[in-house]
Amino acid sequence: MVSIKLKFRPSTVKSKEGYLYYQVIYQRTVRQLATRYRVMSEEWDASTHSLCSEVASPHRAEYLSDIRLNIRWDMERFQRIVHKAEESGHPFTADDILTTFQQQMEKMTIFNYMELQIIKLMRHKQYRTAETYRSTLNSLRRFRNEEDLTFEALNTEFLEDYAYYLKDNRLSPNTRSFYMKRLRAVYSKAVEEGWTDERHPFRKVFTSTEKTIKRAIPLRAIRRLKDLDLSQSPTRCFARDMFLFSFYTRGMSFVDIAYLQKENLKNGVLSYRRKKTGQLLTMHWENCMDEIAGRYAAPPTSPYLLSIIKELGGDNRKQYINALTLINRKLKEIGQSIGLTRPLTLYVARHSWASIAHNEGIPLSVISEGMGHESEKTTRIYLASLEAEVIDKANRKILRKL
Repeated sequence: MVSIKLKFRPSTVKSKEGYLYYQVIYQRTVRQLATRYRVMSEEWDASTHSLCSEVASPHRAEYLSDIRLNIRWDMERFQRIVHKAEESGHPFTADDILTTFQQQMEKMTIFNYMELQIIKLMRHKQYRTAETYRSTLNSLRRFRNEEDLTFEALNTEFLEDYAYYLKDNRLSPNTRSFYMKRLRAVYSKAVEEGWTDERHPFRKVFTSTEKTIKRAIPLRAIRRLKDLDLSQSPTRCFARDMFLFSFYTRGMSFVDIAYLQKENLKNGVLSYRRKKTGQLLTMHWENCMDEIAGRYAAPPTSPYLLSIIKELGGDNRKQYINALTLINRKLKEIGQSIGLTRPLTLYVARHSWASIAHNEGIPLSVISEGMGHESEKTTRIYLASLEAEVIDKANRKILRKL
């Protein structure tokens, strides 16, 4: 049986960092491999052979957190190497294990690089982007049966195989494109940082966006929602009001609604930065907005405008996600109760505002600016379903003449 342990060798100088190393024991042969990880003696717990969980400096805590993650990856890589060696049926030595490990260390693997990017995104509080990277990495892991690969192996043939795998799993073209675009972003970042050369492997795979089914609902449906008596169901009432608040605020995303702060509202003007893009948006504070904000006002001790993130100092993102899940579940129930043919979600409010504005003859540039889109191209994707509706109306008009 192969034994792999993490060890610490302190510096001979008391005030200097020592280093961590791996000890591999197999068939009574002991081998050691020094790592690049440097820690102080007081940061090492000799009783558990691991890094201490509590340190005085926040900077060191972050540094040690990175090391823990790297150690976990190293241990997982060691286990895969050992498992593969044992499965092969061929004899191997402790030196063989270390040689294979070092050869893999010389090249940055895709799984490890994506993990590093996810950590960076989380540090910069780009949680949504981090989640999309994690989703892509999980998909890639399933495709590879957890076997990592180098960037050199990410070529056109590999991506075509991955695309067929996604298609065989009955994922829609847009979902397949979602994974491919995130993987392409990771590849471009690796090229930029010098981990691999640009070989344009994505040229033969689909990374565009197909037109989606219409998500918007007409103004008459918005009026029906507004006039519904939901006083007997506080959760449905809350869900409906958040939908209306999003619509009133030009399709504001729920993440931005949840994180709105009282300081964002001054002198009858609401100003906030979109979580997704950082773009600053301002709008006049209307009575309909004020009515809903008053109904769900956060307590005086809270910095937030609405009572969505309630536990200060807790996991804010978890509270936001929980509220979003509840709202969308209740909105679907409401939508079914009023006979809507497609699921009603908060995102429908955003699409509806854009569609109704378009029908009212508001220029595309104004709609794009009002929604905080970085380009009119994004707005056109929102409005693409309207073109089919106009064509269908024209077709019906022609058929009636027969």
